[in-house]
Amino acid sequence: MRSNTTVAMILAGGRGTRLLDLTKKVAKPAVHFGGKYRIIDFPLSNCANSGIQTVGVLTQYESVLLNSYVARDHNWGLDINDGGVFVLTPRERDQQNFQVYLGTADAITQNMDFIDTMDPEFLLVLSGDHIYKMNYARMIAKHIQMKADATIAVLEVPLKEASRFGIMNCNKNDRIVEFEEKPAHPKSNLASMGIYVFSWKTLRRYLNEDLKNPESNHDFGKDIIPTYLKNGKMLQAYRFDGYWKDVGTIDSLWEANIDLLKKDSGFDLSDPSWKIYTEDGNSLPQYIGPKAVVENCYVTQGSTILGSVKNSVLGTSCEVDEDAKVVDSVIMPGARIGKGAKVTRCIVADDVKVGPGAVVGDAKSDHIELIAKNTD
Repeated sequence: MRSNTTVAMILAGGRGTRLLDLTKKVAKPAVHFGGKYRIIDFPLSNCANSGIQTVGVLTQYESVLLNSYVARDHNWGLDINDGGVFVLTPRERDQQNFQVYLGTADAITQNMDFIDTMDPEFLLVLSGDHIYKMNYARMIAKHIQMKADATIAVLEVPLKEASRFGIMNCNKNDRIVEFEEKPAHPKSNLASMGIYVFSWKTLRRYLNEDLKNPESNHDFGKDIIPTYLKNGKMLQAYRFDGYWKDVGTIDSLWEANIDLLKKDSGFDLSDPSWKIYTEDGNSLPQYIGPKAVVENCYVTQGSTILGSVKNSVLGTSCEVDEDAKVVDSVIMPGARIGKGAKVTRCIVADDVKVGPGAVVGDAKSDHIELIAKNTD
């Protein structure tokens, strides 16, 4: 039996339907972000930078690409003898037919045997579809300091938006005294980030009890956390004040990409003290043509710009042809913008071709347009 003080489990099995065609054949955590990264790179890099060496990634829907990607644990420096990245998919259980993960807690329950082989003291549960940088070691230290049974990361949100989140109501010491799931009239603005530290022995007992409850949703927010509170367990809030974004919609994915271009967003991928690691391909150097115009952009290696690109993010090996104009847009890896085309406030999906002279997007629209198919 191996022993790791902390094992991280990344929940990466959601359908991501609100990202429309971007997740039609690819799991949400595998969607590209910031030119060359994938969403899953963020929790994996946070684990590596936080000194957490054993990570389980729980995958489910459209997971072929995601499974093969996260299995390359050397990308994040996690290819070590006593740890690494482990891909964990739903399995057929004794006396049962094959089942998908029924909820966030059930996903952990189905993999208790894996966790037990690591014999951890603490279990860190993460989401695989959020964009942020976070030192989990500090959160674990707070958990130990407060002698908590569970510690939940929280983020202050505008009170008028608090009804969209699971809200933690705390006392003056940030001990959680009440949890409300999307309350109509929130009592506080401390929103759960879906990041948990559990003392494993206690959580293991609660998961086994939850498994026997036919009325349970097998979910941390709906079942496990309320049970902890009901039984008087010590739940501690951990306040996070950095950049965090749930990129669950086309608009929010676009917003997070464009935040890279803002000096005051608090989101910097160029900070060498906390790198986000990813698969580093063998793309050619970028090329900026003699008549090209590039203003306030993220341009990734392998891209060729002959036209005009402003306030936009270009992924690996993109092409913007002569007289083409790209404004306030996210161009994903391999996409091609044809001669004279105009792209405004759009996300152009991987390998899509916007044909010569095509006009897509609307500068006056309140929403971002997804271009997921080739245009004429």
